[in-house]
Amino acid sequence: MKKPLMVLTGPTAVGKTSLSIKLAENLDGSVISADSMQVYKQMNIGSAKIMPDEMCGIPHYLVDVLEPWEEFHVARFKQMAMDAIQDIYQQKRLPILVGGTGFYIQAILKDVDFSKDSGKSAFRRELEDMAATGGSDELYQTLKKEDPVSAEKIHPNNVKRVIRALEYYHETGQPISLHNSEEMKKESPFCYTYFVLNDKREHLYGRINHRVDQMMELGLLEEVKGLKSLGLTNQMVSMQGLGYKELLSYLDGNISLDDAVETIKRDTRHFAKRQITWFKREKDVIWIDKSEFDYDEDAILNKILLIWQERTRNRNGEYHDDR
Repeated sequence: MKKPLMVLTGPTAVGKTSLSIKLAENLDGSVISADSMQVYKQMNIGSAKIMPDEMCGIPHYLVDVLEPWEEFHVARFKQMAMDAIQDIYQQKRLPILVGGTGFYIQAILKDVDFSKDSGKSAFRRELEDMAATGGSDELYQTLKKEDPVSAEKIHPNNVKRVIRALEYYHETGQPISLHNSEEMKKESPFCYTYFVLNDKREHLYGRINHRVDQMMELGLLEEVKGLKSLGLTNQMVSMQGLGYKELLSYLDGNISLDDAVETIKRDTRHFAKRQITWFKREKDVIWIDKSEFDYDEDAILNKILLIWQERTRNRNGEYHDDR
């Protein structure tokens, strides 16, 4: 019988972190972060990373484990997350996958095969060099010609995914969209329940703007200065995160501080919109709209717990949770 897995996702700043703690407390769960930035050490403020004193004793995985100069991509995430899931099962706890990176979640739920990823190929380095010298739009236009389906799904500013799609086409002669389509047909190895926490757009955007202001008050600029002093640049994966690349641009003298902050807010709002679009494409998701519960987190918690219990009852009507 497939083992249970809970997913809690949603757009940035919607309130996943606090809810995940309550779910873990009620379900004897452990949290696995499905976030591309919280995995990095020394990047606490801009990633809205949960800190140890906020974890309430709940075990957390893939948080604060890599140095900011290390590579982190979906294939590495999958390997680390699957190791974490097995460790959690061995402890007879429930793995709860929490975060807003939909592609990462999809990689786990569908057990996407990344074995054909050959690593840092010479062609990938060539594409990265082209992007670094201002050729990112040219790369995207090339992708539109070779794999228009993928180009439709990948944002032009997501240079990393554009490069990966071009590299896959170069290595296999097939569009990565075809590979992804085949992978999505696979049956999940888990008995999962996939919750998407959401909010009214105007309320969510207000939360995003407020959170960026809070990050600046907490010392985000000083955090970025410290990372820059370590030799980190905007060419590194970690520094492509929202908040980091904009403030690096300010420190490099390319933009004013006020403009940098406004750009962070704008791009974060756009990112949240793209996240919601991604989740709307996913099948078998359960949408939890905070406004329908009058923003009562306990009511939201109880609703999710009720759905979880109903979903995990076996055919005899008895609760089954064989970890």
